[in-house]
Amino acid sequence: MAKQTPTVGLVSLGCPKALVDSERILTRLRSEGYVISPEYDGADVVIVNTCGFLDSARAESLDAIGEAVRENGRVIVTGCMGGDADGIRKAHPKVLAVTGPHQYEAVVEAVHDAVPPVHDPFTDLVPEQGLKLTPRHYAYLKISEGCNNRCSFCIIPQLRGDLASRPAAHVLLEAERLANAGVRELLVISQDTSAYGVDLKYAASSWRGRDVAARFADLTEALGELGIWVRLHYVYPYPHVDSVIPLMAEGKILPYLDMPLQHASPTVLKAMRRPANQEKMLDRLSRWRTTCPDLAIRSTFIVGFPGETEADFELLLDWLGEARIDRLGCFKYEAVDGATANAISAHVPEDLKEERWQRLMARQAEISSEILAAKVGRTIDIIIDEIDVDEAVGRSQWDAPEIDGAVYLPDSAELPVGEIVRAEVLGVEGYDLVARPV
Repeated sequence: MAKQTPTVGLVSLGCPKALVDSERILTRLRSEGYVISPEYDGADVVIVNTCGFLDSARAESLDAIGEAVRENGRVIVTGCMGGDADGIRKAHPKVLAVTGPHQYEAVVEAVHDAVPPVHDPFTDLVPEQGLKLTPRHYAYLKISEGCNNRCSFCIIPQLRGDLASRPAAHVLLEAERLANAGVRELLVISQDTSAYGVDLKYAASSWRGRDVAARFADLTEALGELGIWVRLHYVYPYPHVDSVIPLMAEGKILPYLDMPLQHASPTVLKAMRRPANQEKMLDRLSRWRTTCPDLAIRSTFIVGFPGETEADFELLLDWLGEARIDRLGCFKYEAVDGATANAISAHVPEDLKEERWQRLMARQAEISSEILAAKVGRTIDIIIDEIDVDEAVGRSQWDAPEIDGAVYLPDSAELPVGEIVRAEVLGVEGYDLVARPV
């Protein structure tokens, strides 16, 4: 009697970088003949890829592990929280194995121990681009792991280690495979995208018959040759970022920079251990927009950081009025176990954090409304993400999936998902646009 095909379930938590880790794990397991189960009941073992960045994320991860243990019973834990194996086993002693972040081989070995593979890996077919958890038309492209920065509110280096960049040829070959498989948009991610290649001393590797240096600008320019949308995430504002703005103006990559600035007050930025000259940042934003008028800046900010005064917060509001950030996410400061910011005195009360968050988001709503209103009447490119009843839902070049706005196209259910279409902007609804195909 033939052995039953082994099945594996997966719960993926956290950021897009963790999602890429999950994709790599699934790709490896599928190549070995494992079937991926969408249900607890159908799985011989369940992998939980955890997030451990914030205490709330750790709590969510522990809840997810507990649910998997209750519903399935055979659970392997990996990801950012995997470094705390003792804490996980204390909370859930029945887990089969615990591995740390991006320890793909260890995860696969744990699956082998729990449910041995049946087939020879060379006889099992997997798409050349690997298995993806995103829609077919866009994919995340991770260019490095870890981070060399030591921000006082962050424990990512403790969880994922120092910066470890992939050779440029490896990144570009993966990007090429994705493009050949029908991906229309690549979202470049890492912990610090603009630091790419520092650890490799910018060593070159061969792609398409030429050497490409492991350097942020060189890699970005090469990705721009693929003829698809390329979107840059987690870009720190180092001086050499200036060199990619002309690529955006020329249409080689999307005019979009996801740049986590976190605050504007020099005092708070110093306490965060972040770059502290925001006046120069305003000058750079102005220069960038002169070079590329369509440039959109997405950023994240933290309110209620320990020691933040009302004057610091007012400075942030004033700075936002000048900077006119296109897409903004705001977080109320949350103490993270192991972060050095916990030792800073004068923690901000929760009700004051909430009040500042509300004020900042109200200010940003005004800014966003003005920016979006200026797009009415323009004809722009839209990538179609889904069809909802009789309308298509897509995104502009200024919108990343899941985190930014959308573009709604009424009476356009015939548009193919994954295609990029031209559309005239008719109006604004909150943070979203309404358009019609032309």
